Amino acid sequence: MRTFSIQGLPDKRRQKVLIHDAPKPEGPTGNEVKTETIYSGITNGTERNQLIGGNYAPQDEQLPTSGGGYQNVGRVIEVGPDVSGLQVGDVLYMSAAHSEYIVMAEDDLLIKLPDSIDRTEAALFGMTSVAMRTCRNTELKMGERVLIVGAGIIGQVAAQIAAVMGARATLCDINPNRLELAKEIGAAETVLDVSGDGWEKGVVDGTFDAVIDFAGVPGMEDQMISAVRRRGRVIFIAGRGKVTYTFNLGQGQEIQLKQNSHFDRDDLENLCRLVDRGLVKIAPLIRDVVPVSDAKRIYDTLRDNPTELLGTVFVW
Repeated sequence: MRTFSIQGLPDKRRQKVLIHDAPKPEGPTGNEVKTETIYSGITNGTERNQLIGGNYAPQDEQLPTSGGGYQNVGRVIEVGPDVSGLQVGDVLYMSAAHSEYIVMAEDDLLIKLPDSIDRTEAALFGMTSVAMRTCRNTELKMGERVLIVGAGIIGQVAAQIAAVMGARATLCDINPNRLELAKEIGAAETVLDVSGDGWEKGVVDGTFDAVIDFAGVPGMEDQMISAVRRRGRVIFIAGRGKVTYTFNLGQGQEIQLKQNSHFDRDDLENLCRLVDRGLVKIAPLIRDVVPVSDAKRIYDTLRDNPTELLGTVFVW
């Protein structure tokens, strides 16, 4: 069976490569289904974190290890005897790894995809459901001002969901291409270049009800706290080892600090509903749809030049 492996290199870097001899999963039994993968999507932040030894990464002594990922679109090819809601031929989005075959319980983190949903877009439903989870966790209200830091896939979709919820989104980044894409999508009411002194010029202290951090840049915590109004919310999403901020600054603002857990099935279903209605656009965020045999090149790029990638989908 084809799947991915994270491997150590002699120079202490890591690589992720396609292997062909992994054992096929057994089953299905009980309420499990077995699927054959059609597409899978790269989770840029998490998978790069694993490649550079970040806080989600396996330790060096654990290498080589399985390649991870959590965005899989597959067709059901077998069902267990207790399955009641799915059948052979159904196409599912599953929070499952980049692997040729998957066995998962029907009540696990998956949804059946309607025929109207593009399968390549569905291959990014994991990251985009993180955006859904985040906006719901932020408890955005009609007319509130939210600053979204980071215009990658999750930030771009969060701006769209925030707009659906009635909030006024400002989306900021240092990458001009991603900012131009945000303008084309049109969900953010303000698109802000914060390269150089752009933050100091464009972000006025105390003007946002909430700040959502999808960038995870070390040392920006105080700037984000300063940007919110009194009793505003600051939501840390991007992975990092520690969050450090000035205590007195947070005390003076009476800020609320929040984090997310993983998305759940309800987030997936609501994300799918908004995409199906055309209220959330994923297609403009897909930059590469490539055969899975091209994975090493893609992962080397993700490790060394991550801004060259946006939405990447593997064809199996």
